[in-house]
Amino acid sequence: MTLKFIDLFAGIGGIRLGFESVGYECVFTSEWDKYAAQTYKLNFGEEPHGDITKISPDEIPDHDVLLAGFPCQPFSIIGARDGFEHETQGTLFFNIEEILKVKRPKAFMLENVRNLTIHDKGRTFKVILDHLKTLGYNVHYKILNALDYGLPQKRERIFIIGFLDDVDFSFPEPIPRENRLKVADIIDKEADNDKKLYVKKEIYKRRMDKMKFIPDYPYISHENVGGSVTPHDFSCALRAGASSNYLLLNNIRRLSSREMLRIQGFPETYKFDVSYTQTRKQAGNSVAVPVIAAVAREMDKSLTKDKESIKYATKCERCVG
Repeated sequence: MTLKFIDLFAGIGGIRLGFESVGYECVFTSEWDKYAAQTYKLNFGEEPHGDITKISPDEIPDHDVLLAGFPCQPFSIIGARDGFEHETQGTLFFNIEEILKVKRPKAFMLENVRNLTIHDKGRTFKVILDHLKTLGYNVHYKILNALDYGLPQKRERIFIIGFLDDVDFSFPEPIPRENRLKVADIIDKEADNDKKLYVKKEIYKRRMDKMKFIPDYPYISHENVGGSVTPHDFSCALRAGASSNYLLLNNIRRLSSREMLRIQGFPETYKFDVSYTQTRKQAGNSVAVPVIAAVAREMDKSLTKDKESIKYATKCERCVG
């Protein structure tokens, strides 16, 4: 039997890709941003439903797994740190909670920024866990880094997993370092000819002057809040609201749309027809697909209770890790 899932706050479908890689079927999608929905439809052939706050849980199809990379603005270090008002009401987590209460799926996976665990001295995270446990779910959580699952991106996110049944579950183990991609593996050769991506000479010079060493390998640099510039053979986390020069390849040019999608682990077949600004926003708001796929495999083992004989589909080498 094929397990079914719903994809809430779907963005451009990174979480969907991860769970489709283990053979699950998407039966409902919600995404309010029209440009993200445009990219989603281009790749999956489906128009996402709109604002989840305006959709009754009774209108949502029955499903086995609820998936949600719910918006992180109330909890992130960069955001306003508003957190919860009246427990969960006033936040989009409340809508997830209502769907879980009404539809009772077998499992869920929630993804958010790492800072969720320490927001308001840990009280926000405790409220989330308490509400999920009150619904009858056995809850597991862990911070996972995209670097550990093959991508050249330091992206730490909290994953909250829940099961109605008291099943065995383990988070995925990191992959060997020798199997992980580096910046050299994601470079878009065509982008080298795109003059719009190149920064001004003064930006290049300022970045170079701040670097203590210059590597002989392709690198991505970013300038931190203290003003220092450090090159790495991986990227710092893509950010939707970052300045256009936040991440630079060899201090020379900005990342291309394809490079940003590769850094997030999207397949080469993934398409986009929105502006560069929108692609940057969408990639920054999305998820590291190989991390999602690795979590999906472990959840599937728990849900099928057949840890030895499961065979997994591999749709593309980049999107399943």
